[in-house]
Amino acid sequence: MATKIYDISHTLRPGIAVWPGDTPFRRTISQSMSGGDSTNGSAVNLSLHTGTHLDSPGHYLEGAPTVEKLDLSLLIGPARLVSVEPRDGLIRSESLKVALVDRPLRLLVRANPPTDLSRFPQKFAAFSAEAARAVVDAGVRLLGIDAPSVDAFAAADLPVHRTLGAAGGVILENLRLAEAPDGVYQLIALPLKIEGGDGSPVRAVLLEGAGS
Repeated sequence: MATKIYDISHTLRPGIAVWPGDTPFRRTISQSMSGGDSTNGSAVNLSLHTGTHLDSPGHYLEGAPTVEKLDLSLLIGPARLVSVEPRDGLIRSESLKVALVDRPLRLLVRANPPTDLSRFPQKFAAFSAEAARAVVDAGVRLLGIDAPSVDAFAAADLPVHRTLGAAGGVILENLRLAEAPDGVYQLIALPLKIEGGDGSPVRAVLLEGAGS
């Protein structure tokens, strides 16, 4: 029986919502077979944090590793997907207790309504600072969420990012988790190898039945 694959990535496309102030996605056609060229060709211009993406520690900690220096073993392997109910717009540590019992190295959290990112969400559930500490204390080193940020929109000091980064962790944001049931999967979420990259879009997938 073929392994079921859940594509948990958003499609990069014109009009996809980006963080306010970030560079919007644009694809420019440079060659077109319908126009008489021998091949189709194009170029893209975008923020490295467009759509489903990875934040490297170098995004928010001066001198920390950027994407080309990340330990790729964090980005391939068993991951636990869990649904939680936010309280007052935040994911609290008590909501994660069951998910953290077996000390997963990789934790993906579904806490927001599904979105196609046709518009930037005005409100989204993110992690509280104490939840981030609980996650790190439980041994999580890859944390993912179905929102534009693991930190609340107004959290300029980025406590969740900094807690994960200081522990050597990495962050996945804007995951598309609506179709995958809670459980343990094999995660593959590789960034582009961009020198000095503070982040990168990823094609993230979950493989069912391959979590052990």
